[in-house]
Amino acid sequence: MTETVDVVLIGGGIMSATLGTLLHQLQPEWKIVAFERLSDVAQESSNPWNNAGTGHAALCELNYMPQGDGPLDPAKAVSINEQFQQSRQFWSSLVDKGVLDAPSTFINATPHMTFVRGEKDVAYLKDRYEVLKKQPLFAGIEYSEDSRVINTWAPLLMQQRRKGEPFAATRVPAGTDVDFGALTHQLFDHLTSSGVSLRTNHEVRSLKKQKDGTWLVKYRHSLGRTPGDVKARFVFVGAGGWALKLLQRSGIPEIKGYGVFPIGGQFLKTSDPKIVAQHQAKVYSQASVGAPPMSVPHLDTRVVGGEASLMFGPFATFSPKFLKQGSMLDIVSQVRPHNLVPMLQVAVKNPDLITYLVGELMKNHAKKVDSLRTFMPTAKDEDWTLIDAGQRAQVMKKDPKKGGVLQFGTEVVSASDGSIAGLLGASPGASTAVPIMLGLLKKCFPNEFPSWEPELRDLIPTFGMQLNTDAALAEESTAATAATLGINR
Repeated sequence: MTETVDVVLIGGGIMSATLGTLLHQLQPEWKIVAFERLSDVAQESSNPWNNAGTGHAALCELNYMPQGDGPLDPAKAVSINEQFQQSRQFWSSLVDKGVLDAPSTFINATPHMTFVRGEKDVAYLKDRYEVLKKQPLFAGIEYSEDSRVINTWAPLLMQQRRKGEPFAATRVPAGTDVDFGALTHQLFDHLTSSGVSLRTNHEVRSLKKQKDGTWLVKYRHSLGRTPGDVKARFVFVGAGGWALKLLQRSGIPEIKGYGVFPIGGQFLKTSDPKIVAQHQAKVYSQASVGAPPMSVPHLDTRVVGGEASLMFGPFATFSPKFLKQGSMLDIVSQVRPHNLVPMLQVAVKNPDLITYLVGELMKNHAKKVDSLRTFMPTAKDEDWTLIDAGQRAQVMKKDPKKGGVLQFGTEVVSASDGSIAGLLGASPGASTAVPIMLGLLKKCFPNEFPSWEPELRDLIPTFGMQLNTDAALAEESTAATAATLGINR
């Protein structure tokens, strides 16, 4: 007999965990089932070693405020920061409610810095600083071209730095390092203890709309191949790169014209206490020519399981898989008549990206440490090991004006009736999971959403407000969440 539920979540990452938690807080009586094809949750992009774990707040990431022909526009940087503040408020409320463990198990204060070299980039960074320091959400940002000052912020950047080289840095003490793996586990632990069914080693194979408007979700046990099915009023596809494949199988017309381009990555990592002790910051710089925004080089402090390490990268790799543990046929099996032309147009329009990927693939370990030395001149080959990061599936889609375009953000694709939705794309991703899922709730549950707003304001006190337009509110809100989460403002 087919089981009937209210909600099916496909994928055991931070997106499904966040949506499941929101729905459970709003409608605790709803029956929710989550499927994960691997043996545990948070094993793909939400795994702490598969992502940068930055806590994207646009404090240091230059690609959210690119240099153009006119004046620098802070709008996107402000928007990303606004979204991250919603995530922080939600996590803070869950800590107060006992849903999440001690904040230090998933979030830690880590200053965010930007470091650039060369006269052109120094001038750009100074302009960026002058614009951002006027924004309430960026209060406290610091700028310096003085090696002595930067040395107090991040000593590894300055040791044996070549004299006469123009450089500059910005620093925001209020940055964070987020372990999204730990966060995902804690959210799912609470959900399962509250009656939500989490079925690991279960792979969803097909999605079929029924005459009554529900979805028949067919799955099989990954180990025994035992088939099964469940009917759901609503389905969320949070399966990383495989979301495209499942949405295609659902047959919804809204997915037509979409494809994804997989980009893998590697990081250099060290846990040597002597090196780690000299660097507590996330330091971003400019991307190489042709590199996608997600490949912006950065030297990061990471705290996983209470142990601090340093990571540098990413270095792009290529695999046809949409997931780290995906299929070698993924990139081919996505092709449909409706997305073939847009994908070919993306290939033709982005020769710099292809050149960049080829160059990255040719780098050996020594060449990768050479890249690290632009940040850390004293880096030694033997102190650093390479680790494989997760797969990122960048969105390719049809554009009425431009034909095929390559998109470097995240996008929710949903059916017109709101009965199914999925998330495509990568950065800023996990850091903005809460606002992304709030947008999904509003779009897919238009009848219920108005009645949910009081509870949402309890979970996210500034829900529906713009922090950056009210300096006092921004100060009050960030101070409150910082106090609960035990981090700097």
